[in-house]
Amino acid sequence: MLLMLDLRCYFITGHGSHEQIVETARQAALGGAGMIQVRSKPISARALYDLGLAVVTAVRSVNPSTHVLIDDRVDIALALQPHGVAGVHIGQDDLDPRVARELLGPDAIIGLTTGTLSLVEDANQYADVIDYIGAGPFRTTPTKDSGREPLGLAGYPELVAASELPVVAIGDVTVDDVADLAATGVDGVAIVRGIMNAADPRAYVEQVLQNFH
Repeated sequence: MLLMLDLRCYFITGHGSHEQIVETARQAALGGAGMIQVRSKPISARALYDLGLAVVTAVRSVNPSTHVLIDDRVDIALALQPHGVAGVHIGQDDLDPRVARELLGPDAIIGLTTGTLSLVEDANQYADVIDYIGAGPFRTTPTKDSGREPLGLAGYPELVAASELPVVAIGDVTVDDVADLAATGVDGVAIVRGIMNAADPRAYVEQVLQNFH
C-alpha cells in the first residue's frame, strides 16, 4: 500500500443539497485538493451511491489526480470503483481494514479513523493494508461527535511520532489553523465546514495548500 498521497488538503463533504455538495467538490478539486471524501449522514445506500457517482464524475472532469473516497461504506466504494472512486475511509466500528483491503484490492486507498495514542498504536498493526489515518478531533466539532477529547495543537506531535502511517488532522480545522498544524508533523488536514461554507471553495483550498508547509 502506502501510495504517495497528497493529503495536505483533504475535503470531506458536509451538509448541503446534492447539487451544492457536487459543485463544492468540483471547486475543491479545481483548487487542488488531493483527497475528497464523500460523507453525508444520515443517508441511504442508494443516495450515497448516487452522490458518490456525481461527485467522482464532477471531480474527475476537472482534476483526475484528486482521489475520491467513500465514508464508511466499503460496499458503495466497491460499487463505484469502476466509475473512478479510489477507496474508502473507515471508522473504528466499520469493516475490518484487512477485509476492506481484500474486497477493494491492492490499488484502493483505505483510511482509518483514530484520535488517541492507543488507537494510533493499534492502527499500526494495519500499516500493511491502510494508507493513512485520520486523527481528531482537533477541536470540538458539530459535524461529528467522536466522544474523544479534543487534541489541540499539543496533542498531535505524540500521535505523529507513534504512527507508522501518514496522519491527517480533523475536527473543525480552518484555513487559519493549517500552518500551525503542519508544524506538528501531520501530513494533512481534513476540512468539512470551512470548505462547504466558503464563498469561494476553490480559493479556500488554494489558501490551505499555500499555508501547509
